[in-house]
Amino acid sequence: MLIKTYGAAVQGIDAIIVTIEVASDKGVSFSLVGMADTAVRESHERVVSAMTQCGFSWPRRRIVVNLSPADVRKEGAAYDLPIAIGILAATEQIRCSHPLESYMIMGELSLDGSVLPIRGALPMAIKARELGFKGMIVPKANVSEAAVVNNLDVYGVSSLSEVIDFFTGKSSLAPTVVNTRQEFTRSSGIFDCDFSEVKGQKPVKRAFEVACAGGHNILLVGPPGSGKSMMAKRLPTILPPLTLSEALETTKIHSVAGRLKSGSRLMTSRPYRSPHHTISPVALVGGGSNPVPGEISLAHNGVLFMDEFPEFSRQVLEVMRQPLEDRHITISRAKYTIDYPTGFMLVASMNPCPCGYYNHPTKECTCSPGAVQKYLNRISGPLLDRIDLQVEIFPVPFDSLIDKNPAETSADIRDRVIRARLLQDHRFSLERHIHCNAQMTHRLLSVHTTLDEECTRLLRDTMTRLDMSARAYDRILKVARTIADLDYATREHFDPTDTKSISEAASSPILSDHLYEALAYRSLDRGSWGKTSGL
Repeated sequence: MLIKTYGAAVQGIDAIIVTIEVASDKGVSFSLVGMADTAVRESHERVVSAMTQCGFSWPRRRIVVNLSPADVRKEGAAYDLPIAIGILAATEQIRCSHPLESYMIMGELSLDGSVLPIRGALPMAIKARELGFKGMIVPKANVSEAAVVNNLDVYGVSSLSEVIDFFTGKSSLAPTVVNTRQEFTRSSGIFDCDFSEVKGQKPVKRAFEVACAGGHNILLVGPPGSGKSMMAKRLPTILPPLTLSEALETTKIHSVAGRLKSGSRLMTSRPYRSPHHTISPVALVGGGSNPVPGEISLAHNGVLFMDEFPEFSRQVLEVMRQPLEDRHITISRAKYTIDYPTGFMLVASMNPCPCGYYNHPTKECTCSPGAVQKYLNRISGPLLDRIDLQVEIFPVPFDSLIDKNPAETSADIRDRVIRARLLQDHRFSLERHIHCNAQMTHRLLSVHTTLDEECTRLLRDTMTRLDMSARAYDRILKVARTIADLDYATREHFDPTDTKSISEAASSPILSDHLYEALAYRSLDRGSWGKTSGL
């Protein structure tokens, strides 16, 4: 007898359908085919024990299990449950009152018959709905995650017996219902930290506001204890809230990586990832023998914070160059080729020199001549070219630390950032894959950042006087465009609900004040940076 059950395999962050074919014939043997890895092949022992614990016996028959398509690699223990149900049905130990072909079934079996959580439940549920399945059966720990998908009945089970009773009609299961939009609206905007907790550092807060408004990468340069890590941790609180589509995409990535907690639903806040500087290139970009998303993909639609930037290995830093530009990474190996999204905002921090006190207002730098520049040279020019804002940060004075006046909240800053993003949404509404100023190509830059004669002269004179590098030119224009957007979007007469008002603000020119501020965010491009007189 031939029985078919249905599951799914994850490729990248998407799922493909897997048909589990179980054939029962005369003889006594067991075969599992279909490019299965070790964990899948070991399912035989788990299924035998689970069936026994549920009161069934392993059939004295020739059992062949085929995982189709056979040219796609199957990984993990999530096929235990559909294999067990298929064997029971093929050997006529159970008679199904519900058609097996209407349900996608996934779950790992324990030896006592309980169903354990799996990875990638959300993309599997999306694929099940796409292919017209009536329902999906998943472990109870994954049901909240999968139930985010509407127009699909999702059932959470805790044991093999529950699944058997459901299909034989002995008991019923209630589908889990999640009001996705209500959950998303209720949970978004909840953070455990706020910029109001940061004393002083107004210039740096402003730089963060500009970075978030335009989607720019930012590098903080300052001595130990100046607050670089503390401020970076609060960056997600001023980023625009996730859209529903962004939340689904972000949740899919974390689901595939197995990073969602039991009972998790949609991710409603932007991810914040902070890998240690000893991280390997594979852990950063993803891949491996069992490919999973790396840190740059886990930071998709959020923030990747790299503390002690020059301490990362050169190889780790260089593999980020292409993902920073393309916002996705393709990992090609002999056995697979997968694509992961990498649309993150890079926030890096570093000491200005090996001792940490170059340009410090009170402490003297003890580094030898040339050590400052040598330390900076650990970061390649092409990578530094992809960082729009380079900001010096200094320790907070004592008077600012004891100041009792409340600082500006993250909500206030976020409101201005959202207003500036409205202008960019309008500006790039006809462009594919362009959402903010930081992503502007050279063609778009020439259209949206035209300078009058006064601004051109100011830019030329300042770059010449400070001996700035040529690579700074495009970055200055992008940042100036964002500063202009913030300026026009926060003026009294601006109406964020009026299309005409948004259109006028989006096409407004860059002024000299905007350029001045943009030029101030290129600290490392100044010719004098890192030049010491010696000891």
